[in-house]
Amino acid sequence: MELLNHMAYFVEVVKARSFRGAAEAIGMPNSTLSRKINELEKFIGLRLLHRTTRKIELTEAGQIYYERSRRIIDEARLAHEQLGSLLVQPQGILRISLPADFAVVILAPIIKAFSDNYPGITFDFDLTPRNVDLVSEPYDLAVRMGNLPDSGIIARKLGSLTRSLYASPDYLVQNGSPRNPNDLKDHECICMRQDKSGEWHLQHKEDRIFVKTSGRFQMNSIGMMRRFTSMGAGIALLPDKIVGEDIANNKLIRVLPDWKGEAVTIYALTETRLVPAKTQVFIKFMRKNLSGE
Repeated sequence: MELLNHMAYFVEVVKARSFRGAAEAIGMPNSTLSRKINELEKFIGLRLLHRTTRKIELTEAGQIYYERSRRIIDEARLAHEQLGSLLVQPQGILRISLPADFAVVILAPIIKAFSDNYPGITFDFDLTPRNVDLVSEPYDLAVRMGNLPDSGIIARKLGSLTRSLYASPDYLVQNGSPRNPNDLKDHECICMRQDKSGEWHLQHKEDRIFVKTSGRFQMNSIGMMRRFTSMGAGIALLPDKIVGEDIANNKLIRVLPDWKGEAVTIYALTETRLVPAKTQVFIKFMRKNLSGE
């Protein structure tokens, strides 16, 4: 990269036919520009310019080097311009691994809006909870929630989901409403498999409490938890974003409204930090819509 920069400085000097003119065009001190051309000549091992007090002239080697360098710099500039346009309207197939319930309930409208903004991108979704191998399998990225396994995969935070306690009106009529978090031990609690030993971490302002829960149902599907809860199977810790319709239809009621569960973090996983434009703009769009950035 340093050699390419020095080459670009040399081209500007030749075009301007003076160090002063080139320095003004580049926005660099004249002495610095002169030093960089000296460094280039030392690196090549040949003099490229004849310098006088009034003007500069190309040596024979300088003429050859200028013709080659000018083409290289023009190609580099064109490559940057083309990549810039690609970032504005990226194209190609975007292959994404997504957790099914989360994708259907929350991500689907966001991805639809993204597709409207970027008509050059087509999509291939794999809705699966398994940890796909981003190195050996043909995915551009995976979207995952919660704690991540320790690996060499690059994780970018997209946002987080707040969680609250919910139950159906029928369940609360039959079993009563808990008055404080400790009452949850006497209720049927529907838990995610990821909840360590059925332990819920609840928070109210600065107060935090760990509640040991028990229940007959444990699963790894947010959609299934929401469905079971709305049918009166128990109390569940659910993301607030997915229950709006059930609350409006009086299928779910907020329980212990002063308390919230730990937020669930959403990540975009990629094999490397150097991702193509289609992946860059997707991650940026998801982050904006999931975190409000």
